[in-house]
Amino acid sequence: MSGMEAWYMDESSEDQRLPHRLNPNQPVSREQLQNIGVYYWKLNADIYENDPELQKIREERGYSFMDIITIHPDKLPDYGNKVKMFYEEHLHLDDEIRYILDGSSYFDVRDKDDRWIRLAVSKVVRLRIAINRSYGGRQEVMSSSETAESSQLTNEVSLQR
Repeated sequence: MSGMEAWYMDESSEDQRLPHRLNPNQPVSREQLQNIGVYYWKLNADIYENDPELQKIREERGYSFMDIITIHPDKLPDYGNKVKMFYEEHLHLDDEIRYILDGSSYFDVRDKDDRWIRLAVSKVVRLRIAINRSYGGRQEVMSSSETAESSQLTNEVSLQR
């Protein structure tokens, strides 16, 4: 995989590192993702420190903070407990960018009908805007869970305002 692919997830409680595709697969389009606040760009991860496209995104969206995390048992202190946190649903109240420099990861988000969508990403900027939205008179906050595939070394840059 190079970039990003998205699909509706099955309801299985099996190992969360598995793809969890419906059978038959139900892909999710870029337009569907944008409708729920998920935007992504394919950038050159090998030049992220000086990438003019990434700099443009940062300037346009007002991102000033950046950190890098390597999700790997040999690199991340307390790996087991930290990875468990990725499996739990949690809220992001601010815009969030994840830039995958190496390896791959899953990000799971809910659509407006409360169905889970899995995004498989590698070497791509993935922006998810978490904002309060109103559907049918009720307020909802976008939520997500993140799964780092254990067999992949994932270097992830986190950008925030």
